[in-house]
Amino acid sequence: MDRVCISAAKSSMQNDIAGLTDQMMGYVFGIFAVGYALFQIPAGWYSDRAGPRRALTIVVIIWSIFTALTGAVFTAISLLVVRFLFGVGEAGAYPGATRALYRWLPARERGIGQGIFHSGARIGAALSLVIMPAVISLIGWRWTFVANGLVGIVWGAIWWFWYRDTPEEHPWTNEQEADLIARGIHEQEVPNVELPYIQIVTSANVLLAMFQYSASNITFFISITWLRPYIEERWGAEAANLSAIPLLVGAVALWFSGFLVTKLYQMGMPVLSRRIPAMLGYALGAIGLILCTQTTSMESVWPLILCFSLALFGVEMTLSPSWAFCMDIGGDRSGAVSGAMNMVGNLGAALSAVVFPYFVHHVTLPYIATETGTANSFFVFAALMNVLAVIAWTMMNPQRILRRLTDREMQFRMIGFLALILMVVFSLVYTKLIMG
Repeated sequence: MDRVCISAAKSSMQNDIAGLTDQMMGYVFGIFAVGYALFQIPAGWYSDRAGPRRALTIVVIIWSIFTALTGAVFTAISLLVVRFLFGVGEAGAYPGATRALYRWLPARERGIGQGIFHSGARIGAALSLVIMPAVISLIGWRWTFVANGLVGIVWGAIWWFWYRDTPEEHPWTNEQEADLIARGIHEQEVPNVELPYIQIVTSANVLLAMFQYSASNITFFISITWLRPYIEERWGAEAANLSAIPLLVGAVALWFSGFLVTKLYQMGMPVLSRRIPAMLGYALGAIGLILCTQTTSMESVWPLILCFSLALFGVEMTLSPSWAFCMDIGGDRSGAVSGAMNMVGNLGAALSAVVFPYFVHHVTLPYIATETGTANSFFVFAALMNVLAVIAWTMMNPQRILRRLTDREMQFRMIGFLALILMVVFSLVYTKLIMG
């Protein structure tokens, strides 16, 4: 809800803040993703070391403070700074939660656990798109951010007093349940557990996971940033609330995919349990996005809503297998490994937020987007990324055994990994200077 609130407040903020054009708003959306991406690995590492109880309490309180401070900005530059720091604070959310799930779920239940967890974000985002405009009209956009920040601080307090890092520590967990969870964790052996983190995170498995997750974010991030303003501009304010429907459909997809991952694993297919739901999801995502290109000139918004809902259903199906995949190969380092995937994955979010308005206003394609003013060219771009993600999953295997690298090979891997991190930063600068 904290992340999506700014989408609902976009028009009100532009009326009050000088220089906050659509393109600048794209940078505001994108700068959040850059701060969020850059601190994924440090936040994941901290969750692994300190435990998710302490880590999640800290990161939720930090991002809640910057959520509240969003309501205090008066210039576009200060908004950029606050949203970057908000992204830094929120970076620990998913790695910390993944580390928490690793210690509380047997291997066979990771898919459904991740599906339930991620569905909360989609339901919150959908509710935010509907509720936040009403709250903004009641108390103003500035106090709406403050209210959201207070909710996060309350959550942090509840988490600290209720959660424990292991089942054995929790007063509500009996000995039999703790033993069941422990045996379930160890029923799937974590490969390459003795290898250095840098080798794991630069392996083909993780690099492919990074790429495919970036493809997922390219589609998803539009649903919480530009979709509502885009629908409002083309079909009117009454149609804007329909932008919540794809997110609710995405929540259903997460439960369905989580169930499918779990069922396939229980049938004795640990690799295919991750691969099949993800490949099916990306295929549906590509089909839905291509269908979206046939709807943007229609008088009714419903064809676009239905087609984009299909696309989002598809890409949301990929989350449960993606995060379960990180738990499979990360083990006790699940926070840092999943943080690496989410870091590069959010490169897609940063690019998506910035290039979407550019595609709408500047990019044409033969037959599909013959003139500017529609999102058709962006839909084609996102569909192509989904097709490439299908190919990536055919080469991902959480049970692959790696040989230990030499010191020289490790040095080259380290240089390449640092270059990858720099690319995340450079991508936003490039799109701002060249495409702006």
